Amino acid sequence: MTAFSRAVRETVSGLPRQFWWLWTSTLVNRLGGFVVTFLALYLTVQRGYSASYAGLVAALFGLGGAGGAVLGGVLADRIGRRPTLLATQLGAAATTAVLGFVTNPLAIAAVATLVGLTSSASRPALSAMIADLVPPKDRVRAFSLNYWAINIGFGVSAAAAGFIASEGYVWLFVGDALTTVLCAVVVYVKAQETLPVTAKVTYVDGRTVNGKAVSGKAGSGTTAKSRPRKATSRRAADSTDIRLSDVLRDQRFMALVGLTFLLGSVMNQANSTLAVDMGAHGLSARQFGVVIAINGLVIVLLQIPVTRLVRRYGNAALLGVGSLLMAWGFGLTVLAGSVALYSLTVVVWTLGEIVHAPASMSVVADLAPATARGRYQGMYTLSWSAAAFAGPLVGGVTLDQLGRTTVWLGCAVLGTLAGAGYYLLLRGRPAAPVLPTAPVAAGVEAQAPAPRDAPEQVGG
Repeated sequence: MTAFSRAVRETVSGLPRQFWWLWTSTLVNRLGGFVVTFLALYLTVQRGYSASYAGLVAALFGLGGAGGAVLGGVLADRIGRRPTLLATQLGAAATTAVLGFVTNPLAIAAVATLVGLTSSASRPALSAMIADLVPPKDRVRAFSLNYWAINIGFGVSAAAAGFIASEGYVWLFVGDALTTVLCAVVVYVKAQETLPVTAKVTYVDGRTVNGKAVSGKAGSGTTAKSRPRKATSRRAADSTDIRLSDVLRDQRFMALVGLTFLLGSVMNQANSTLAVDMGAHGLSARQFGVVIAINGLVIVLLQIPVTRLVRRYGNAALLGVGSLLMAWGFGLTVLAGSVALYSLTVVVWTLGEIVHAPASMSVVADLAPATARGRYQGMYTLSWSAAAFAGPLVGGVTLDQLGRTTVWLGCAVLGTLAGAGYYLLLRGRPAAPVLPTAPVAAGVEAQAPAPRDAPEQVGG
């Protein structure tokens, strides 16, 4: 018991107090995350719509989420993390509540798109805020703990949603909306803005002087005061200097996004192709539910101890190993035909998920300039949204046309390629240069890298 207590203390100690309020808000939000899990059942059972229509609504929800990821990232850098979180969480609460009361199929489709947009738009801001608050050496641990909260909340909400739905599906929407409002209240009361503000830099006669008066050209005897026309001011690495197009031109980061899309397409077979494959083996929906629930259970039980065991390794190794475990966890499904074997495969790819998820979020935070973390997190979230659309579609077509062996061995190959790509991309990556910054909120420390491709000197 003493060893366990020591392990817990080492895992949770040393993180900023505001991180734990954000962690609490995440847990509260996920505890009420009823709607996404039961939306298809609501539309087909309660409203009587076809499975095709339910699939269309799910696709529109994902499409809204893709747009929300980018929008939320841009807003987090432009107006701040805190106002973006508040606006998107309140928007998600409102649209979720409305979705429970609209009955027209066009209205349902439109509102579901808005729910996806507002729900997804909060994620880049939250991830950026965590990256702002937590120093690089502790980011994997912090993102791991946040991921743990997500899965605790998902497990509880999935179990509770069935009982709530028996009293009326509308209570799922109302409960989800209320917990999202409560999440926004926690952010409003306890969270301070963390968007870094870079130090003001003054350029005089081609010399950077950081707001101090200096002499002009060497040997001229001219002072900055005597030649004011040559002086200009700007904010180094300001968020307005780094546009979304600049993120797209960041080759290393976009390679990371592409690799994440590949691995995400593999992971999304758990939400679609796996159920079909189990059904083809004569297993029931209840048995599928038991098998897939193992994913959340393993994360809740092992996230903290596994994070502690692997903390000494670099992100390149963690992403590589995590990808391989996920790849071959799904690849082993080719041998499965019983609940026991399917459960074993879920345990394997869940271990990979535990290793991969927090390390990948930490890498995104490391690659992003401090004032553009929202945009970077938004593009990273977009890769998962795109994978959620493409993965099930490609997996289903492949299963129908080429068979299960091709699906599951294909997952193993794609995941292995992603793991190798992660390792080669990040191996030996040098730390990015930083400039001192002045935080907006007292007590918040942050650093911003120098602006990319920006001249060191401006002037004659």
